[in-house]
Amino acid sequence: MNHQGHDIDPMDPRTPVGIPGVDDILRGGLPTNCVYVVTGSPGSGKTTFAMQFLLEGIGRHESCLYLTLSETRREIEMVARSHGWDLSGVEICELVPSEASLGTAAQLTVFNPSELELSETTEALIAVVDKIKPKRIVVDSLSELRLVAQSALRYRRQILALKQFLSGRQCTVLLLDDESGEGRDDQLESIAHGVIRLEQLANQFGAERRRLRVVKLRGVHFRGGYHDFSIRRGGLDVFPRLVASEHHSSFSQKDLSSGNEPLDALLGGGIPLGTSTLFLGPAGTGKSTIATLFAVSAARSGIRTALYVFDENIGTFYARARKLGMPVEEYVEAGLIFIQQVDPAELSSGEFAARVRSAAEGTDRSGRQAGVVVIDSLNGYLNAMPEEKFLTAQMHELLAFLGQRGVVTLMTVTQSGLVGSNMQSPVDTTYLADNVILFRFFEAGGRVRRAISVLKKRSGKHEVTIRELGVNEQGIHIGEPLAEFSGVLTGVPRFVGKHLHPEAGSDCGHTSGNH
Repeated sequence: MNHQGHDIDPMDPRTPVGIPGVDDILRGGLPTNCVYVVTGSPGSGKTTFAMQFLLEGIGRHESCLYLTLSETRREIEMVARSHGWDLSGVEICELVPSEASLGTAAQLTVFNPSELELSETTEALIAVVDKIKPKRIVVDSLSELRLVAQSALRYRRQILALKQFLSGRQCTVLLLDDESGEGRDDQLESIAHGVIRLEQLANQFGAERRRLRVVKLRGVHFRGGYHDFSIRRGGLDVFPRLVASEHHSSFSQKDLSSGNEPLDALLGGGIPLGTSTLFLGPAGTGKSTIATLFAVSAARSGIRTALYVFDENIGTFYARARKLGMPVEEYVEAGLIFIQQVDPAELSSGEFAARVRSAAEGTDRSGRQAGVVVIDSLNGYLNAMPEEKFLTAQMHELLAFLGQRGVVTLMTVTQSGLVGSNMQSPVDTTYLADNVILFRFFEAGGRVRRAISVLKKRSGKHEVTIRELGVNEQGIHIGEPLAEFSGVLTGVPRFVGKHLHPEAGSDCGHTSGNH
């Protein structure tokens, strides 16, 4: 189902929340004229969520009411101004204790103060709703009603009565709950028609992660699970969990050429469209360089590439490409290569997947679909994950989505170690990729050299030889098969030929900054 639009049953009217990602998760919005609970700890984004809900109503010429039981009008308007919003179209009603209630005379009574406060608050709330007759209501927050009710029984009865009253007024209601008190309020969640939970997670390093989950929504099929979101100026930016099975697209069965004939021959013609390729090897063996070579070749053919750099800054990337004679900057200016430097400490995996998705669909600022996506490297992507064990599951969905759109995905993984057979990866992703290209250092003739080989290609044949890889100012060179060596991939090969020339591979000199 396309995330930009939904077919809504006219017999099942919906109220859009006004947050695109949330409306996508809810398949169009909340069922109209029902009561919902938005719950989360303080600072998780409930008030911002509620304001966007009301502003969407104002944009649809609906009367909107914000009932605040804790914050003042001034505090609410300050939050709105921080996002650049104007709440003049929203009716804000303060049901906070007056200054008179702070005096000693107000505290001396034969009645239980909670009985008077609960009764007065409820009566005031009903009077305001009857007067304004809003289509959208936000009550912020239920923790105040919970405190004055004192007992769970009185609180449940009060919420039930409030729900009965509001249900008869043809309005959609959001009840905000900051989860104060002892434990979760399962009674409240059982009463509401739907529950949306906002969570804020603090990592040991980097920015906090925020995520959203629809706990329940009666009679509605929604996209379950956790969905990352961030709060920026302008409100909540929600990134729905990517479900690859919802996105299908037809594409031609062609190969993407690298522009280097020996490399294409090693790959059996190139990299097929709609496949993912893993460049695996230690740092400095040429993984990023080969990925950049494919990006430049694609740009030369008019195919746009989206390149996400985790491990180096863009200035270093440009300098390296310039030394190798790759006109990356020229294609960036032409809009055929898009480079984004990613800080894993500030980015959640859900937001990263959303960025890649928008580039592939052409819904980003460029408006052009990307045919090639480069992730350099998966080590950086792993660092962006607060929960490492779910990396492969999320990456599988992202690769499946890109594959179904015919996008060529190139990923680099840096293995620990430099020379030797005991190379370790931070996570095993080789089974996810359709193609695997292995890079190695090896020592021969008093020189440190590089080797390249294709270990796996799911669609079509490829060479099974190990070739020497050279990278210098003249470009990239793929040598003849290393037939006179045995054990190249161990890093310390054994020469089995007739005579080893020390100058062999001299065109394969090391270029500083190569990855």
